[in-house]
Amino acid sequence: MRQSVPTQAGLIKPMTSRFGMPHCSRFWSIFTVVTSIRSWTVVISLAAVTIACPRSAREPEISSSGTRSYLMGFSVIPSRPDIKLAVRSMEIWTKRADAAIMHLDVPWALLLAGTSPEDALRKDGVDLEHYYRSKHLKLVVTIDVTNGLARESEAPPLVAAHRSITEPAIQRLYRNYVRALVEMLHPDYLGLAAETNLVRQIAPRPVYDAIIRMTNDAASDIRRSRSATALPLYISVQVETAWGRLVQQRAYAGIDQDLRDFPFVNILGLSSYPYLGGFKDPGQIPLDYYTRVRGSRALPVMVVEGGWPSASAKGFFSSSPEMQARYISRQSELLEAANAIGVFQLSFTDLDLGSFPKPVPVILPLFATLGLVDANLNPKPALATWDTVFARRLQH
Repeated sequence: MRQSVPTQAGLIKPMTSRFGMPHCSRFWSIFTVVTSIRSWTVVISLAAVTIACPRSAREPEISSSGTRSYLMGFSVIPSRPDIKLAVRSMEIWTKRADAAIMHLDVPWALLLAGTSPEDALRKDGVDLEHYYRSKHLKLVVTIDVTNGLARESEAPPLVAAHRSITEPAIQRLYRNYVRALVEMLHPDYLGLAAETNLVRQIAPRPVYDAIIRMTNDAASDIRRSRSATALPLYISVQVETAWGRLVQQRAYAGIDQDLRDFPFVNILGLSSYPYLGGFKDPGQIPLDYYTRVRGSRALPVMVVEGGWPSASAKGFFSSSPEMQARYISRQSELLEAANAIGVFQLSFTDLDLGSFPKPVPVILPLFATLGLVDANLNPKPALATWDTVFARRLQH
């Protein structure tokens, strides 16, 4: 991330992963230099093994109380490049989820090299989709078309190849990939771009205009075979950006422009990290935090990424395990106020920064403790709060 602090914190997003996780997009490109595990077949077979873990982290032992309108889930981002740990993590969190999310970077390098989108998905995605379905989980997929770590930039593989999404040929690669993804992964919900309001605010205008063209064209392709009911489509918007709490603390901006530019959406995806938007305590987040962004529009909302850390980052924010637990509770109130249909954390586990290649990027600690369990899968207080919410009967 090349934006100057302190506003850089809210702009940090995923990069392409080659860790054998399906480009789950946050942090894992850093492991490219130390590992390249590709066989999800191994992961799936390992998942059939009985896995020992603390009982309090393995099976929620709480009674159901009340109802909720929203699916709940995570993505597969393990704390360090350890395939057995990744499987253990999934076996824990899939017991307290209705759905899973895959946040996928477009595999530009493979596509540019002539790999078919189908083969790219067989390398990275299909086996994991099968695993999630074996757990009876709904599948949500967000496709990221720019540089998630630096929203002002394009994806690193395109930059390295001196290519751009502003080119019609690159847009065709994206459309072909989207069509293959729909046919092979069968998502229940599909996001065609991520954090469009933040991209519009800080990226070159031609890049944003290209996103408009390519996503609208892809949506038209999809709608020829699947109705809005059969496959709801979304783009995600960054909530703190909409509220004017990132990028020089501007006034409330809303998302009117996004909804004009992406008229195909029939669900609104939300990305929200309130601690990066200046909130010092979860109780400070206003109850209309999500509903104001949606406004009076009849759009279901789904939080497709977000969280609150359990530890402080010096010079940026203060937090604690108890504060993180309060955030999960407060978020449930925000979701109920918005009658949301889903909420996802990309991180179930904390990140083991000691296992990262040195030097560790100075900004990485801002996201290192978003997990509901620590790097060794020991539960934190927020996990019990999540379990209490998850135990409510789903009315969806």
